[in-house]
Amino acid sequence: MNIAALLGESVDARPDAPALIEGAGATRRETTFAALDDSARRIAALLRHDGIGPGDGVLFFAPPSAAMYAGLIAVFRRGAVAMFVELSAGRRVLDDACAMWPPRALVATRKAHLLRLASPALRRIAKKYVTSGWVPGARSLGSRITWRADEIAPVSADAPALVTFTSGSTGRPKGVVRTHGILRAQLAALSESLAARAGERELVSLPVVVLLNLANGAETVLPNADLRCPAEIDAPAVLGQMVREQVTRATASPAFLERLADDSTAGHAFAPVRAVVTGGGPVFVDLVARLARHAPSARIVSVYGSTEAEPIAHVSADDVSTEDLDALNRGAGLLAGSPDPCVELRIIRRQWGTPISPLDSAAFEQMWCGPNEPGEIVVTGAHVVRGYLHGRGEEETKFRVDGRVWHRTGDIGYLDDRVRLWLLGRASAVIEDASGVLYPFAVECVARDLLSARRVAVVGSRGRRVLFVERPPDSAAINQSVRDALAWAKIDEIVSVRALPMDRRHNSKVDYAALATLVEARRSG
Repeated sequence: MNIAALLGESVDARPDAPALIEGAGATRRETTFAALDDSARRIAALLRHDGIGPGDGVLFFAPPSAAMYAGLIAVFRRGAVAMFVELSAGRRVLDDACAMWPPRALVATRKAHLLRLASPALRRIAKKYVTSGWVPGARSLGSRITWRADEIAPVSADAPALVTFTSGSTGRPKGVVRTHGILRAQLAALSESLAARAGERELVSLPVVVLLNLANGAETVLPNADLRCPAEIDAPAVLGQMVREQVTRATASPAFLERLADDSTAGHAFAPVRAVVTGGGPVFVDLVARLARHAPSARIVSVYGSTEAEPIAHVSADDVSTEDLDALNRGAGLLAGSPDPCVELRIIRRQWGTPISPLDSAAFEQMWCGPNEPGEIVVTGAHVVRGYLHGRGEEETKFRVDGRVWHRTGDIGYLDDRVRLWLLGRASAVIEDASGVLYPFAVECVARDLLSARRVAVVGSRGRRVLFVERPPDSAAINQSVRDALAWAKIDEIVSVRALPMDRRHNSKVDYAALATLVEARRSG
């Protein structure tokens, strides 16, 4: 069941083909499937020599690179557990993560090793490795390791393979545990309709998709960019890389693709692209339209999912009709498409913030919403994460039906008469006041279309509904046109801001809590 065995299949089929392409100019590097496999086996031998084995945590602090993925595959081969902490999450999350699952080893870049000076938790890690170069007290994974470990540790489907720590909605870190079985199921689900095929060359900014490509024999171009801030990447550098590497596919977050689509040279880079897949945040129709103009021959697919359940639903731009766009502009929300065949999806009565006790099938069915009736989106399936490390976060997001685990996405939506999923926004951002219930995406989809704004967001504060617009409108007349189009939403105020607060990971999701704080500060001031 070890996921490393699946990754090894491409080595047999395409040993001399490039698996990973990174950098540009003098720093450009191409790593074949055979070379990546050889490096992973040698690093696995080093881990074995240092006593790193099944169940041991290995903390990674390194951006996507051949060295990082070779180390990751080596960890899988040993049956150890790869740990990732969002660098943007802060020192507290890092320290808490190390306390929740004390790592036996650290894999980091030279720069990341400087964190050891400020973090006692990192200094306590027994074995330390640097992805390249030299750092005091660390072994280099870039140096030639003269022995190999060819065996792959046997593990069960339920053995942890990957733990991703996030700050969580409460600020307390939680560890999303993906087992070898769940990782296999996730890769299989994505392969059905969203994956690159053997021989295709794809620009990828999402790490799980790189694993998918390694398993499928597709060639991955790692963006020549700082992926910690997708909304601030150097677009000309990435677009130039796409042209040089003759990329024919791209998979990235919406913020990453927005940055590319806004550049004047995007049309040249995207002209030969045949597929664009985007997810990790809401994919609004204005972005899809811009991508379609730049890549007229491409199939553009928007994917809805989460770390715990990827994918949940997806929709191709070609499947969005004029009637769908009209509905969106009347406040229908954002079309996510048909639920993926790998997932079971239900819409249940909205009760976010209240734990759901174990249910039987009959009681669960009583909670279901009917067609076109908004409620919480809940899912289950072989690829859906069943729990968190030490159970932290499960009371909020998990419940059982006849013993089977279901995941609460925290999103509101509904299924239309064609059983397609429409998204209405985060449950925690729903506005309830004297005027009734207002769903964020119902308003934001309309406002984005009218204003051609990169980002908008609506929040409620003390009975007032405030629409924030990034990049100020040009005139009072435009503001009035928005008010007229959104008369049904009863917006009290439109506020122009330089930049909306966004999530740190993908820069694609509005931080509604931070916005609400901003509203309160404005009122107090």
